[in-house]
Amino acid sequence: MKKNKTLEMVQLAVLIAIMLILAFTPLGYLRIGPLAISLMTIPVVIGAMILGPAGGAVLGLVFGLTSFYQCFAGDTFGAALVAMNPFFTFLVCIPTRTLMGWLSGVIFKALWKIDKTKTVTYFVTGLLGAFMNTLFFMSTLMICFGHTEYLQSMNATGANLFMFAVAFCGINGALEMPMSCVVGGGVAKAVSVALKKNAATEEK
Repeated sequence: MKKNKTLEMVQLAVLIAIMLILAFTPLGYLRIGPLAISLMTIPVVIGAMILGPAGGAVLGLVFGLTSFYQCFAGDTFGAALVAMNPFFTFLVCIPTRTLMGWLSGVIFKALWKIDKTKTVTYFVTGLLGAFMNTLFFMSTLMICFGHTEYLQSMNATGANLFMFAVAFCGINGALEMPMSCVVGGGVAKAVSVALKKNAATEEK
């Protein structure tokens, strides 16, 4: 039991280190317009699948904290949100990502019980993790800031709030979801297989 806990802590530390490297290099947040395509979802869903909901929540929290930090480190969109309301910006960045990480672990465990292939679950969870990230972020953003002149000025077509949110995050979500599905699902599956082989070898 102690050995398993140590292994889990090492895995969590490695994933956090990867996330910090991504966050503080151009790789983590690829800027397109006012928002960013984030690769940070990938290590979160990998950790959620390997370490469970608690691990996913911790990694989601790290994602959220780095996202919140970006608002003070040159992200013009984030800086504008902070200028309007720092607390609402905190809500947009941190609880949403923490919830996404936790739910990714919960969904993975639920799907694992019914997935006879023990493979599809990885890719479905990777896809849903990125979907939830976009959904939670944009929903909270619209609830907290949808009424502001700043976001209303971006809604040049005058579309309703829901349609504006879909258009606003469409490109980001469309790119994040397949990447998280393929890369996150593939890596998590490979790591899980390697861990099982290693465990079987040690038992012998």
